[in-house]
Amino acid sequence: MNKLNQYPVWAALVTPFDKNLNIDFESFKNLIDKQQAVENGILIIGSTGEGLALTIDEKKAIVKWTCDLKLNIPIMVGVGGYNLKQQLDWIDFCNNYPIDAYLLVTPPYAKPGIFGQTHWFKTLMDHATKPCMLYNVPSRTGVTLYPQVIENLKQNTNLWALKEASGKVDAFKQYRHIAPELPIYSGEDALMPELAREGAKGIVSASANVWPDGIKQYVKKCLANEMDDSIAIYQQSIRTFFKLASNPVPAKVLLHYKNWIKEPILRPPLTHKDLIDINRLIELDENMGRHPPLKKGA
Repeated sequence: MNKLNQYPVWAALVTPFDKNLNIDFESFKNLIDKQQAVENGILIIGSTGEGLALTIDEKKAIVKWTCDLKLNIPIMVGVGGYNLKQQLDWIDFCNNYPIDAYLLVTPPYAKPGIFGQTHWFKTLMDHATKPCMLYNVPSRTGVTLYPQVIENLKQNTNLWALKEASGKVDAFKQYRHIAPELPIYSGEDALMPELAREGAKGIVSASANVWPDGIKQYVKKCLANEMDDSIAIYQQSIRTFFKLASNPVPAKVLLHYKNWIKEPILRPPLTHKDLIDINRLIELDENMGRHPPLKKGA
């Protein structure tokens, strides 16, 4: 598990689609190449990847195709849904491929309590043959991952890390207090400076789709407590980026503008048409590009 902690940035990749809403693997490869060039880990089929809008056959095709690329960066796979049997079947499938980790999100909509969450995560982790990162994102699931659940599960040998995306520094501190040895990654890109001071290990980032080198530079500076002027520019640009429309709408629109993907298409109910002012996105992209990119291995 220690090798996974060598990657301070995990890019939560979008899933590119063509005009017919089929997966655009050529564009997907382009995005992965850009992450590999700066040595970021990748998360596929997460919420940024519209995992809940993909069929099981599509998700299987993405895992198989990604593994066939034989990347030199680690691959994390999202596990998210409401039906436990379906998630166990999904893990069974992925266990047979050379992925490196799972991201296990709190079940959406159901709002399970402490015992329900503990049973859910323990069942999934006991089924997995890869290290697992748990994911607290109450704005999307409707429920907090209770700190007591981490207490209940912190001895599980497959519990590798936690992604904390509540947007609350106090919540991060609670998890750190309960499990001080558990690596915690920020799921809120703009909060990285504050969470780094509290002991964050790194970030699982949606904005790394469009700024793979910029986000890595930002995170490394935060972890090293090098709070120069660029940090404020990064932080404000990221904060504005996520206010323009629901994630991953801004990412796909900007990726299309940059010619990194062929189409800005999302699957319903999301649509790129909900982002009206692309000029603001272009301005943010220019702000993030004013600093030199990282050298490979930096």
